[in-house]
Amino acid sequence: MPRQATHSNIQVPRKPKPRDPVAAGDRDASVNRSASFNYFLLEKFEAGVALRGTEVKSIREGKANLKDSYGIIKDGEAFLLNAHIGPYSHGNSLNHESLRTRKLLLHREEIRKLSGQTQIKGHTLIPTRIYFRNGKVKCELAVAKGKQDWDKRETERRREADREARAAIAHSQSKRY
Repeated sequence: MPRQATHSNIQVPRKPKPRDPVAAGDRDASVNRSASFNYFLLEKFEAGVALRGTEVKSIREGKANLKDSYGIIKDGEAFLLNAHIGPYSHGNSLNHESLRTRKLLLHREEIRKLSGQTQIKGHTLIPTRIYFRNGKVKCELAVAKGKQDWDKRETERRREADREARAAIAHSQSKRY
């Protein structure tokens, strides 16, 4: 009688390792939270960003910071200034500079439109978030108008009133049951 094999050659399919939510595009890599507090965001545009390899890897690690950054239009091209992308952890001596000026990739018509809107006094280009779409790094730019101090206080009052209203509704619904 032949012996039965103790090991079978059947391969059990493994579940693929879950992808990082930032790299998969499910979560933003960086958000400029102070932008909506300090500015009225009028119109938003999506732009590609010309980056080096270590910069992309650094953004995937979550080392991007958009605070104090802004965009400019110069000679028919768009640029992102003061966006901090930290050095890549496994980079070598050829790692990128953290605060270098980066080119934004936009269509000519979008650049023309942005140029016209930023010529208006008090309007500027502010990056609101950096995220991945189909493996490419994208930057959301907003044409923004600066807020005065009283505008900021009004926004805070409105936010506080909404918060209290939501809490009152939640409290009344929890009493009902």
